[in-house]
Amino acid sequence: MHLFVNDLTIIDFSYLDTQRGIVGESWIVDVALIGQLNEQNMVLDFGVVKSQIKRIIDREFDHKLHIAEDSTALVSKQMQQDNLDIVYKTDALEYIYMSAPPSAYCFLQAEQVNIDEVLPLIRATIMRHMPENVKDLEIRLRPEQINQAYYHYSHGLKKHDGNCQRIVHGHRSKVDVFKDGQVDTQWQEYWAKRWQDIYIGSEEDLDQNLLTEFCQQYSLLETDYVAFSYSATQGEYKLVCPNSLTDVIDRDTTVECLAEFMLEVMQQTDKHSNLKVMAYEGVSKGAIAQSE
Repeated sequence: MHLFVNDLTIIDFSYLDTQRGIVGESWIVDVALIGQLNEQNMVLDFGVVKSQIKRIIDREFDHKLHIAEDSTALVSKQMQQDNLDIVYKTDALEYIYMSAPPSAYCFLQAEQVNIDEVLPLIRATIMRHMPENVKDLEIRLRPEQINQAYYHYSHGLKKHDGNCQRIVHGHRSKVDVFKDGQVDTQWQEYWAKRWQDIYIGSEEDLDQNLLTEFCQQYSLLETDYVAFSYSATQGEYKLVCPNSLTDVIDRDTTVECLAEFMLEVMQQTDKHSNLKVMAYEGVSKGAIAQSE
């Protein structure tokens, strides 16, 4: 007997890629449990599937930086007091450094991060918590079908009490822009290009001392890199990444602030137009900003 739940949850996360750098991603999760009927004539109560399995996925895989541990691009991985520090080098010989509590990472025994590599790990993690009558588990991970412009972005929200505070987690997001009531594909494509595989950071989190220290250690030019750091309820966070992968803005990077920022940028060009932007944060959620 199969018991299935589609759209169980969404994994919003980031991963390191040797060509693309820091990639924000959103995967929709479908699950099917295979097993015998229990004393309630169920494979498993839908309430348990929607709470327990979702909770396991959220805890172990969501809002984390996923790293392929077997990749030669992972230059260094070591604990420093309460933090785990990693150094990663892309094919373009650009360095990425992150320091964060271990809970901010998900490591895969693989050479790259993709759906085929993540699926077995999720399945094995969930099966450890299933009752005896559940014999197997099928999982499908799928990106949202988007038939318009979209981008992959990563960020961290230091003021958030939950896992959004982790300095590198991300989303695969579409953007809807309307100009005088009509869809404006040019602006949508502008944002898709500007924020393609981007880390969006806040000016107030810039850390010059961290930048200098890291660049001296690896003999890098400070003008080629940017550094961020902040303290949050889960711990201390640091990030150094290339300018080529970064967009620094003058405010927090919540989706509300991003929608506001996008509107202000567009208003500088279209001063007399009625503009509306629907900025998505992953799948089916986001914020709206529009001309007054």
